[in-house]
Amino acid sequence: MFKPPAASFGAAAPRNWFDQGGKAYARFRPEYPPELAQFLASAAPGTALAVDAGCGNGQLTVQLAAHFHRVQGADPSADQIAHAVAHPRVAYACAPAEALPVADHEAQLITAAQAAHWFDLPRFYAEVRRIGAPRAVLALISYGVPQLDPALNPRFSRFYCDEIGPFWPAERALVDTGYADLPFPFEEQSVPALGICKTWNLEALLGYLSTWSAVRSVREAAREDILQGFAADLTALWGDPAQSREIRWPINMRVGTL
Repeated sequence: MFKPPAASFGAAAPRNWFDQGGKAYARFRPEYPPELAQFLASAAPGTALAVDAGCGNGQLTVQLAAHFHRVQGADPSADQIAHAVAHPRVAYACAPAEALPVADHEAQLITAAQAAHWFDLPRFYAEVRRIGAPRAVLALISYGVPQLDPALNPRFSRFYCDEIGPFWPAERALVDTGYADLPFPFEEQSVPALGICKTWNLEALLGYLSTWSAVRSVREAAREDILQGFAADLTALWGDPAQSREIRWPINMRVGTL
């Protein structure tokens, strides 16, 4: 398991900082800034229904509910749906992005946040056209590699690029480029510059990294030496693990009108 040295955390026994599954995802994934949902609502032609495909545990889904009368979240993972955040205007369904439980031409906004790189895009785009109302808006949203402070970033960059780099699925490259290389056959709109900023302690950062598919692949390949080495180095560089440090992610979007 991926465990920083127990003594560094003042613990009697090592802890598993890299629990997997929907529970960890819900706890550690960073929230989007409220300005993102505000922008998406302002770009849509109406606010009757928003659909969030690949919604995960509902981070963006719930934020959209502040601006839309109804929001439909859909994700193929039952584990993610089981840990989705409840809201009176949000309905969740265990369903893939290519077969959304939405009536024809009903949605004013369709979003896919940190998920479109997993989709069968031709089938998803056909589904978007089926459920989209006239002039509906599609938004493919991703956030890039986290940026740590200068004392930590060189070691983190080596971990991300060199050590777990070979364990990333090929689709990860699409996230790193902000979906710039994805086909996007829609009338594209300009978007504001937005980002995510969190102040986290060491536990929160390692918990977030536990949700990465590359980290899971490292563990499945029995290469936990990679994770152990990174955890030990980061612990030494961090200092007091309870100390909070600022972490930033750029938000990238492809937004288009049907």
